[in-house]
Amino acid sequence: DVVETQEHFKSRWRSIWVMYLTMFLSSVGFSIVIMSVWPYLHKIDPTADASFLGWIIASYSIGQMVASPLFGLWSNHRPRREPLVVSTAISVAANCLYAYIHVPHSHNKYYMLTARALVGFGAGNVAVVRSYIADATSLTERTSAMANTSACQAVGFIIGPVFQTCFTLIGEEGVTWKLLHLQLNMYTAPVLFGALLGVINIILIFAIFREHRVDDMGRQYKSINSEGEENKTLNEDTEGNVDHVAVVALNVLFFVILFVFAVFETIATPLTMDMYSWTRKEAVLYNGIILSVIGIESVIVFMVVKMLSKKTGERAILHGGLLIILVGFFILLPWGKKLPNIQRQEIKNNSIPRTVPTEMLMPVWSLQEMKLLSNDTAEPVGCPVTQSWCLNTPMVHLAQYLCSDVLIGLGYPVCNVMSYTLYSKILGPKPQGVYMGWLTASGSGARILGPVFVSQIYTHLGPRWAFGLICGVVVVSLLLLEIVYKRLIAFSVRYGRMQE
Repeated sequence: DVVETQEHFKSRWRSIWVMYLTMFLSSVGFSIVIMSVWPYLHKIDPTADASFLGWIIASYSIGQMVASPLFGLWSNHRPRREPLVVSTAISVAANCLYAYIHVPHSHNKYYMLTARALVGFGAGNVAVVRSYIADATSLTERTSAMANTSACQAVGFIIGPVFQTCFTLIGEEGVTWKLLHLQLNMYTAPVLFGALLGVINIILIFAIFREHRVDDMGRQYKSINSEGEENKTLNEDTEGNVDHVAVVALNVLFFVILFVFAVFETIATPLTMDMYSWTRKEAVLYNGIILSVIGIESVIVFMVVKMLSKKTGERAILHGGLLIILVGFFILLPWGKKLPNIQRQEIKNNSIPRTVPTEMLMPVWSLQEMKLLSNDTAEPVGCPVTQSWCLNTPMVHLAQYLCSDVLIGLGYPVCNVMSYTLYSKILGPKPQGVYMGWLTASGSGARILGPVFVSQIYTHLGPRWAFGLICGVVVVSLLLLEIVYKRLIAFSVRYGRMQE
């Protein structure tokens, strides 16, 4: 049998590359303004506080969580071009709204909240992208294609802040186009650039993207939502039920993976400020560099895991990735006797409880800190005594933190790719839009709950409880993986249509 014609092969992979671009632009849409949201929000609406900023950041994930199953359901019954174009158009419109939120005379913060929620809603097309790639690849191509998709997503997260940095050259005032009431400055230029990329994406979807579907062995089929050019329909190969125990288990595992990484991202700034007496500016700069390096590390891991999976299989690699994450968080547990520096402002105000010996605090002051101590306007740095654990919890040493960064940066991308790959293989020839929507929604929910976990557990109980609980969650997820390990096999293998 002729598995696939050359023309079909080229058209199929051109369409997959358009999906890679769509995934990249979805990530850029999130990260391109993330560094400037707070100063822009404070500029347009001084009534907004830090807690409202948290809602604005979370609104993206909330929008994506709501939209993913809806777009997935749509893609199961209609040509995928429809939800892809509509979702991208929503993102373009939302970016344009973001550029105009300075125009109203009041309630500007709510317009920003709406704009970011709509950008997240448009990013719900991730479920459509993943379901298409699952449908358009054979089992042997699947891991590589999913790794490329995740790599494009990671590169988008890395490149977004770079674009933002370039646009800072325009300045806060920038150029005003009075006829259109448009201010082109360092805050609005990035989103308008994102809108332009979205328009280009829509053009490519119309011009290049085509519906394609192949079975697990690479034979071309007519897609259930195609416009009708394929030569064979799925009949006998769709017989059999999806293993819903495996599906639910992978949703739980994916939630845990995204949750622990969201906690890691969120906790980086407060942890380093508390432990190493970094200022806000230093914490943002140094952690920005660290996260960028982790992003580059992730892209390399995505490329390596494609080759490694051919030798060991996806399940073993997922197991190894979770173990690496566990070790990464275990290393972060505070050990030793050295306590973190206490905030100088609290020391100056004599608000330190007398139960803490002065000799435990004085030796940790550097000459620079002593000079700043006499300056009333200096930013207080160190661990605030309002967090009672600062007085009795050992510090997390910088070497611990950096080692943990490397390990989590290695384990997370491994688990991310393997989760998507195994999930798509378990579903097999069944329509995957809704299933991928639920998987994306579980990840979005994890990104919402991660910052909440940090704000409650870390702030009130400290790093020992926070990282200890994370280690416990990862251990439970490893036990779950062991329980369902034998069920995490491809649909065709499960029903004996091909060998594993």
